[in-house]
Amino acid sequence: MKQLFMLIGICVCLCSACSSEKKEEQKTTVEQYPVCNPTLIDTVYTKQYVAEIQSVQNVEIRSKTKGIIEKVWVDEGKNVAAGQIIYSINNASLKIDLRKAEAQIKTILAEEKTLEIELENTKKLVEKSIVAKSEQTMIEAKIGVTEAKIAEIKTDIESIKLQMSFSNIVAPFSGTINRHLLKTGAMVEDGTVLTSISNNNQVFAYFNVSEREYLDFITKKTDNNNKSVDLVLANNEPYPLKGTIETIEGEFDKSTGSIAFRARFANPNKVLKQGSSGKILLNQSVKGAIVIPQKATFEVQDKTYVYVINEKGMVEQRSVILIVRLDNLYVVEGVSPQDKIILEGIQTVKVGEKVATKLVDFRK
Repeated sequence: MKQLFMLIGICVCLCSACSSEKKEEQKTTVEQYPVCNPTLIDTVYTKQYVAEIQSVQNVEIRSKTKGIIEKVWVDEGKNVAAGQIIYSINNASLKIDLRKAEAQIKTILAEEKTLEIELENTKKLVEKSIVAKSEQTMIEAKIGVTEAKIAEIKTDIESIKLQMSFSNIVAPFSGTINRHLLKTGAMVEDGTVLTSISNNNQVFAYFNVSEREYLDFITKKTDNNNKSVDLVLANNEPYPLKGTIETIEGEFDKSTGSIAFRARFANPNKVLKQGSSGKILLNQSVKGAIVIPQKATFEVQDKTYVYVINEKGMVEQRSVILIVRLDNLYVVEGVSPQDKIILEGIQTVKVGEKVATKLVDFRK
């Protein structure tokens, strides 16, 4: 029996020794991961920007006189030529004011004529010392007052006639009439907004870019092709004509950190309208861009990271800045071609872990 217990004890010891050896082997085993080097390439990429479309000319049409809209000559959405009548305003009150002013000036002119005759007679009497010199002076003063009244009324008449000339409201330039805010029979005052007119022969597309993108554009501004842009309409259809970046605003928006660009597009078929929207496609050429596979990245709280193997073979987590997406690649900042980043297995690897690596070419 003693020999049986001794054999059992020996077996237990041997099993424990084997188990310890297996655990030791597991501790010393290092996991292997495929890694790749970020690659430098020269490429051209396209970025999209939300665009606001505006007519090259878009102004409000306002009444310049008071009265009642007698007739609307051009319907909404129709084209007009410069100088064409859009509204006729019946300003009967101005006609009455004009007749009153003209009658008033006739009366004052008659008074002036009477004073002039009286002045001539008084001068003769003064010469004969029949009346005092002061009588002549008083009549001359009355004539001066009359002349001032005449000048004032003449100014009023000119003003009334000018107001009456505004009874026909004409187009300031050739364009398209927008919605009529007031219809025939409506009462208007001086300055009342009636409609607006848009010149859509050409349009402006305004879009905002970041400070980084602005600087990239400025450094390449000698390249004429860099100023050419495409437009995608709201229905995702491409606009057939290319546009050209003309100007950039003078300051950045503090709230967004962006700055507005303005591109001009020809619009011969009047497809583009004031207030419409679209997307600007801007091609940017990049030399020496660092690219990595998208699958090698992961996000934590809106930031993008990769796992990098340091000189000791340990895993480090590093933040990268995404510049642009190219198919299944990212153009990034934050890594160099000398770095080794884990290509697969990023779900299982741990920071600080020592791993074995196998270098692969992710472009194949």
